[in-house]
Amino acid sequence: MEKAQYLRLLYQMLLIRRFEEKCAEMYAKTNIRGFLHLYIGEEAVAVGVTQALAGDDYVLATYREHGHALARGMDAGAIMAEMYGKQEGCSRGRGGSMHLFDGQKLCGGNAIVAGHLSMAVGMALAAKKQQQNRIACCFFGEGAAAEGEFHEAMNLAALWQVPVLFVCENNYYAMGTALRFSHAVQELEKKGPAYGIETAVADGMDVLAVERAAREAVEKVRAAGKPYFLVCNTYRFRAHSMFDAELYRDKSEVEEWKKRDPIPRLSDFLLTKKVITEQDIEDLENRVAAEVQKAVDFAEGGTWEPVEQLTKFVYSSD
Repeated sequence: MEKAQYLRLLYQMLLIRRFEEKCAEMYAKTNIRGFLHLYIGEEAVAVGVTQALAGDDYVLATYREHGHALARGMDAGAIMAEMYGKQEGCSRGRGGSMHLFDGQKLCGGNAIVAGHLSMAVGMALAAKKQQQNRIACCFFGEGAAAEGEFHEAMNLAALWQVPVLFVCENNYYAMGTALRFSHAVQELEKKGPAYGIETAVADGMDVLAVERAAREAVEKVRAAGKPYFLVCNTYRFRAHSMFDAELYRDKSEVEEWKKRDPIPRLSDFLLTKKVITEQDIEDLENRVAAEVQKAVDFAEGGTWEPVEQLTKFVYSSD
């Protein structure tokens, strides 16, 4: 890889991390309300996978989708404005943190656990029938893999042979339920072959490993038009949501996982290999800080939707 590509990976992960840290700060100030699920710790998955996707590929995500939105190139200001509930937001302020949407880059965050897996199969089926060279990439957590919708989607994808990439972001906790309490077989990669779907596992704390696995997966999906299951084992450093007291895991476990933080892991590797310098990292941090502040300024300068438009998009017009 060229230096520019390494810097791109580092920049995207830093942007997601600093953007979400700012979201947490704004939430504490009550500028952001409602639900807020942070992606901190899992950045390598969204960034690594999206490198392998084409601009017109479908991308579906869960309610923890800020990272995917930024990795796909959605405007940080439009995302922050959506968090604030302003009509300049990507969903006109009506969706908030859990429902980011951009028809060209991200086909929406879905608040129904596993609800978007069948949608991804449908999109892939449409692409196949229309003979389009595009795939549907669906991100979901291991909690969704315990839902019936997961099995239905996997079965239909294999039965219909559609170009869909299932990406399981296994962070080991479905809200407060540990993996060992929700899956009889904890090696999630064993679920794919049961449906005849080729499967791979990647270290979700290593963006380079995720990108390699994703490029191989996407190449196979696009060439054969068949489904593929990629399991990325990762970890969220923050609570499930801002309301989570986090009584289900020890702080020592979190600290142990932080030693594998994907951002310093990549930067330290590149510094050791003399691919980048400390100045490169400082420049990236300054660039990201400016972009995040610009997003906040945009959101705070946004406008509230007029009360008289309350039923717009809810009821059809006469």
